[in-house]
Amino acid sequence: MANQFNTVWVWPALAGAVAAVLAGLAPYVGLLGPWPVRFGWLSLGILAAGGPLWNRWRRTVREQRSARRCLERLCQADPRAWATASAAATDLIDDANSPWRETVERLQQVFAEWSAQWGEAEHARAALEIRARRAADQAERARAILDSLPEPVLAIDPYDTLVLANPSAERLLGLDPQAVGRRVAAQSLRSHRLAAAIDELRRYRSPTSRSEELEIESADGSLRWYDVTTATMSAEGGADGQNTVLFFRDISAQKVNRRQNAEFVSAASHEMKTPLAGIKAYVELLADGDAEDEATREEFLSVINGQADRLQRLIDNLLNIARIEAGVVKVSKQGQPLNDILAEAFRIVQPAAEAKQVQFVQDLSPLYLGVLVDRDMLLQAAINLLSNAAKYTPPGGRVTLRSRLLDPEVLFEVEDTGVGLSPDDCQRVFDKFYRVEKDKQMASGTGLGLPLAKYIVEDVHNGQLSVESRLGAGSTFKVRLPSSVQMG
Repeated sequence: MANQFNTVWVWPALAGAVAAVLAGLAPYVGLLGPWPVRFGWLSLGILAAGGPLWNRWRRTVREQRSARRCLERLCQADPRAWATASAAATDLIDDANSPWRETVERLQQVFAEWSAQWGEAEHARAALEIRARRAADQAERARAILDSLPEPVLAIDPYDTLVLANPSAERLLGLDPQAVGRRVAAQSLRSHRLAAAIDELRRYRSPTSRSEELEIESADGSLRWYDVTTATMSAEGGADGQNTVLFFRDISAQKVNRRQNAEFVSAASHEMKTPLAGIKAYVELLADGDAEDEATREEFLSVINGQADRLQRLIDNLLNIARIEAGVVKVSKQGQPLNDILAEAFRIVQPAAEAKQVQFVQDLSPLYLGVLVDRDMLLQAAINLLSNAAKYTPPGGRVTLRSRLLDPEVLFEVEDTGVGLSPDDCQRVFDKFYRVEKDKQMASGTGLGLPLAKYIVEDVHNGQLSVESRLGAGSTFKVRLPSSVQMG
């Protein structure tokens, strides 16, 4: 740069200055001739000195214009293309020796670094956008899963603010769909015991959980049992306290099953005790020699045999019901004429009914009623229904067995003129071991005949067994079965 300055400025300037000095001193030293000559020398000196200055001024203006275009190009360039734009802008500096070139080259380096950093930032931003989109998709899927759960789920923060509640929880607790983000009162949980369990759980510093069976009143006023699992977890952002998550699992059906099983065991034990007590009592009488004659011994043995038969029937019925409920009973379904099965059941029960002076009437359809059934099992169901009707029909009454076609089903009925059932008894007559209290002295029984018939008809043969009855006017048990003709 210094050599360039000397070449361009110093020597032309010195030449012009010398010419000017000679022209000015000529009158005093008698040189260079008259004044026109001196004027010429002076003009040459001025031109020699001004020409380079003019060239330099023009060159400076051109360099400034090139630099301005270069900066304008950089200002207009996309930041992501700064490196390419700065290289192209450098080419706008025509003179390789221009003092602006070094500045522009430095700017090119800076812009290249910025462009690289911009690219890294853009890459990081794109990666963050992808992660954010994935996180949003995962959150949406999790929300969809929660919303589809039939079990109520909700979460509460340390300040009793509702953080999350799926639609099942909103329906159970009667919550407003816009309740998320608001405080929930203890009464909103529908159980003071549940509110107390949450408070107790929050006392633990570390995350923990527990389960408890609670009866909760739902928003519609009904009471249902739930297995409520409450768990705590650390609050977001390091806030004091812990979030509480509640998961409700409806166990009302299990509660009913447990109660029914307990009642079943109690009833079975009671039913077994009665014949066993009778057998034991008469065996003790025989052992003590209280039967002094043959007739008395025969009477005692007859009672023992009758009680043993009763116990055997009870055990057989229990086993049959257990097998059917467990699905392990062997079922062999074949096409059968329904009237043949009903006629056989009628012949089996008729002698006992006539011995009680109960009129047995058979009114079977003349049509062929084909059914796809296990013959032995359906025969057992028909016998149970006819025996039950004969037991609870007083002497002089009538039991009618009829059948008919109800396309696409077949129907058979057992109608009696017996003591009848109340509406409440009609609801419970198919429960295991249930016997109408007022009719217990009228006939002995285990309370398993009708439940077994219902299992055989409905669970095994996909039919329907129902009862219509009025107190004092008799009962009608109706069995509907799919027709094998329609099934074929």
